[in-house]
Amino acid sequence: MHHESLTYRFFRWSNNIFLILLAILCILPILHILAISFSEGWAVSSGKVTFWPMGFNLANYNKVFGDPLFMGSILTSFERVVLGVGISMTLMTIAAYALSKDPRKFKGRTIWIWLFVFTMLFNGGLIPTYIVVQKVGILNSMWALVLPQAVNVYSMILLLNFFRSSVPQALEEAAYIDGAGQFRTLWSIYLPVSMPAIATISLFTMVFYWNEWFYGLLFMSSPQNYPLASLMQTMFIQHTADEMVDPELLKLLSDRAFRAAQIFISMIPVMLVYPFLQKYFVKGIVIGSVKE
Repeated sequence: MHHESLTYRFFRWSNNIFLILLAILCILPILHILAISFSEGWAVSSGKVTFWPMGFNLANYNKVFGDPLFMGSILTSFERVVLGVGISMTLMTIAAYALSKDPRKFKGRTIWIWLFVFTMLFNGGLIPTYIVVQKVGILNSMWALVLPQAVNVYSMILLLNFFRSSVPQALEEAAYIDGAGQFRTLWSIYLPVSMPAIATISLFTMVFYWNEWFYGLLFMSSPQNYPLASLMQTMFIQHTADEMVDPELLKLLSDRAFRAAQIFISMIPVMLVYPFLQKYFVKGIVIGSVKE
């Protein structure tokens, strides 16, 4: 029977305690925002709310869901994420697959890689980017929120390296012998084997499109077309007293609690996706550690 040494047990318990404390530090700000969003206005304004609501009520959420501008921005963000992740992953996967080939099979591969790397170091700048989007005719459209950022070179290089290191050459050659073409090989061989990397990069891409706010302000002229991140970026302090006449309702609401409700709602989609991709993260950590 294997007995753990005293040093190893000390390290294991210390490591567990450290990770638990780190998890608590990550969770506490979310609990604070959630508590504020469910609290009455007087409690929030006086700074008495910590991690538990005071005067529990749903008035802030009723106001949030009753705001057509806010709900419209959520739909815009969902549309942007679906289109953005689909287009970005398609382009990056195809590019990474081609650039993962041996230079003897893909002439000029090194030149293409350096062209991609060059774009990581230098770019045309803000004004040329705006002019291109304007001249292409996608200003004030969903495509302006998706296409200018469709290819993340850093993520593409990560996927390229994963293809080169994790897909056995013999497996690819067997597919060619069976008559598979390039797209068939990519679909049937590379994608299933590389699912941990694809799932991870897809998550990063989704989070980027959900949280990116600058292009919404740059390419959209109307707040009605803003994605959620851009709308929340432009929010200024609203005087609830000017909007509400009912003193009982005014007591329940506050600007800070209203914003907390909006912030929490904006976090929900990303928080819901993580559990479904967790198995791929675990597999990605283990993959390559055991050799047969």
